[in-house]
Order: sequence, then structure tokens, then C-alpha cells
Amino acid sequence: MLRALVVSVVAIAASPCRPAEPESSGPAGTESPGTAAPGPAAPARDVDAAPSPASFEGRTIAATMSHSGAEWLTRPEREQEEDPATLHRELALQPGQVACDLGAGNGYHSLRMAAAVGPRGRVVASDLQPEMLALLRERVAAAGVTNIEPVLATQQDPGLPRGGCDVILVVDVYHELAQPEAVLAALREALAPRGRLVLVEFRGEDDGVPIKPEHKMTKAQIRRELEPRGFVLVREFDGLPWQHVMMFGRAAKRPSPG
Repeated sequence: MLRALVVSVVAIAASPCRPAEPESSGPAGTESPGTAAPGPAAPARDVDAAPSPASFEGRTIAATMSHSGAEWLTRPEREQEEDPATLHRELALQPGQVACDLGAGNGYHSLRMAAAVGPRGRVVASDLQPEMLALLRERVAAAGVTNIEPVLATQQDPGLPRGGCDVILVVDVYHELAQPEAVLAALREALAPRGRLVLVEFRGEDDGVPIKPEHKMTKAQIRRELEPRGFVLVREFDGLPWQHVMMFGRAAKRPSPG
């Protein structure tokens, strides 16, 4: 809930947008409606050694918000707008699993995942901003949770365990990844043999979803970006108010370089 995530939110632009979104700060990521994922380990996520592309597979890469807008990630309206309880039922996490939250932000989804995998399981919560991870640690301590491991990501490396993730959850973050090619390769390597990469994105096909176009994605665009890079679609769920849920596994054949 990586461009959080892992890990942030919304850019300023014309056309439909949701109310009072936090200020954006440029390429990178944190989860939340109109967010991002792996990006630089810099406070506002707008500084990184490697230049980031402005577009990917014909899609404009969205900007992300600063950690200063973190309260927006836990706004009360989010329960109604995104129905996280239904999302987590569909994830069907099991006790003892390793669940990874890309663009974790302040832990909106990480805490739910920690409860699902239980004390024998573990949650790896990856985000670009140290400040966001500090907020996550505060929430984790307040809740008395001991099975969440915060990880500082970069724009090219989410820092997830190689071959160790049963589920990688990416909520409202993928569309803001500054370096999607590199991150997708890293996510593929992080999946366990039967692991799932779960992308949750606002529906680009639906004009009724009040989100800026650059913070929405169509199913066709998602498949265009993932399938040539070693992922296979295994399941879809369309029961959330405004978002697609698309679950991918590792394709049997590794994609050829270039």
C-alpha cells in the first residue's frame, strides 16, 4: 500500500483526480492511490545517481509523493475506496509464508500481511524513503508486531530476498517505478518457485474512477509490460471498487537479454 510501494503517491496534473492528494516530489515510489515503488534512498525521492526514463512501453511514468504526505496513506476514506479487507482475502496468505510489500510506505498493507502470515511467517516491507520506514517502524512498535522487516530500496533494487517471496504485493505503486525494467527483473528473481507477484492498479479502462490518468493502468498495458519480461498471468480479480488485481507467476523460460 514502490515506484511505494515502495513507495508513494500522486503528481499534480489535469483531469479527474482524487481529493486532496499530497504533494508530489518526482520519480520514485510509495504505496497509496497514485503512488510509486523502488526509487532513490533520498528523503523526497527525487534524487538518484541514475537518470530515470520518462516513459516505459508507451506509458508515462507517474511522479510520486514525499514522505510528508504519509498521513494520506492511512486516511479513513481508503477503506471504502479500495476495500483492503477484500483484497487481503483474495491474497489468501498462509501462516509461515514470506510476504513482501513493495512500496510499503508507513505499513498500511504490511501490518495486515503480518497478521496473516503469523509469528512463523515474515513480512519484508520495502520502501525508498528512510523517513517512511521510520513511520512504519513506529506503527509496528505501537502494534506490538515482531515479524515485519523494513528494507530500504533503491530505484533499481527493492532489496527483497532472492527466491524467497511467496507473495510480492505492489499496491498503487508499479505505475510510478522510476526504473521498471530493472525492478521487474529483481522481482522475478525474488519470487519463490510458486510465488505470486500481485499488482493492484486503478482501472485505466474506467473513466468513472476519479484518478489522474497517469496513476491508472489498463490490464492490456500491465500485460504488455510484464509478460515479455518473464511473468505469466495466473489470476485476475475485479471485485474491488476502483482497482484491478492481477496475479503473476514466473514464466518457465527466462527472458532473453535485450
